Amino acid sequence: MADSPTAPHPDLLALRHQIDGVDRELLALLNRRAGLALKVGELKKQEGSVVFRPEREAQVIDGLKAANPGPLRSESVAPIWREIMSACRALETPTRVAYLGPAGTFSEEAALGFFGSSIVKVPCANFDEVLHNTVAGSADFGVVPVENSTEGVVTRSLDLFLTTPLFIIGETSLLVRHNLLRRENSLEGITAVCAHPQALAQCHGWLSLHLPHAERRPVASNAEGARLAAADASIAAIASERAGSEFGLHVVSPAIQDEAHNRTRFAILAHPDRHPRPAASGHDCTSLVVSVANRPGAVHDMLVPLKKHDVSMTRFESRPARSGQWEYYFYIDLQGHPDQPHVAAAMQELRAVCAFFKLLGTYPIDVH
Repeated sequence: MADSPTAPHPDLLALRHQIDGVDRELLALLNRRAGLALKVGELKKQEGSVVFRPEREAQVIDGLKAANPGPLRSESVAPIWREIMSACRALETPTRVAYLGPAGTFSEEAALGFFGSSIVKVPCANFDEVLHNTVAGSADFGVVPVENSTEGVVTRSLDLFLTTPLFIIGETSLLVRHNLLRRENSLEGITAVCAHPQALAQCHGWLSLHLPHAERRPVASNAEGARLAAADASIAAIASERAGSEFGLHVVSPAIQDEAHNRTRFAILAHPDRHPRPAASGHDCTSLVVSVANRPGAVHDMLVPLKKHDVSMTRFESRPARSGQWEYYFYIDLQGHPDQPHVAAAMQELRAVCAFFKLLGTYPIDVH
């Protein structure tokens, strides 16, 4: 006869009972918070203001981190409170978020990480569709990748920023772990690997070493690659564990990206007619795209106002203007907010020396 399970220690039972009590207290407090959020929502409707204010949420999280006495780690505070705020926002009005789909993409993960899980998902076939849905109002916000720590900028996103009326109101960074997914839990018999071109590039070394003869087949998204792998045993995909679970695939090889600390930065977009520019939060980024005349010293002249007014430049990327005249657009991130006098002065002087100047957005960033 099998031994009966050992009865839990009396102290363990007592602690579990205390935890159950605390959980009920938390639930009561969360419902109290939700009730207050509903009252805030009613006042916002009366005055016509928006539900989601990224700078306000950043300030709430910063304040909680600063006040956190432990033992809960401060880095755990942000995701917990994003979910709380997401659930409370959903009581006021549904938040529709467009991103590169289908289910299981890193873009979906970034959207959930920024807005919380209480959103209406609007998966799209490509980045152009993400922007189209957000401009048209089918989605309140769009999420697109803009930069990867291994492969650099996502050029299609930058090119779309030139013509879209959308405005960047936030950003989020995601640690990207690429996994080789397949119906069979083996590397044998793989004839093709399907993934987004960025993922294929980020796993170039691993694929060359372990699957040198397999075709590298670019598709619209990593989740689309997972869908194809689920339908054909000879195909493997590069995607997230989330995509593997979604399509019932084995993780044949985990974390195959060439760069261990592979991160992707995503921009959160909104239409300025429907969502105001975020106010200064105290730690902000301002993104611009500019061009200058093709003459000696033009780029130097563009940078002088930043130095003069002590404005730090945290990113500087160039893209061909496709004019046939060897002209370039420069994508610049500045530290600070246009409401700050020194940033405003620098931007005014910068605009004066540029042939083209567009403010892409100003938004709070996570400095922790």
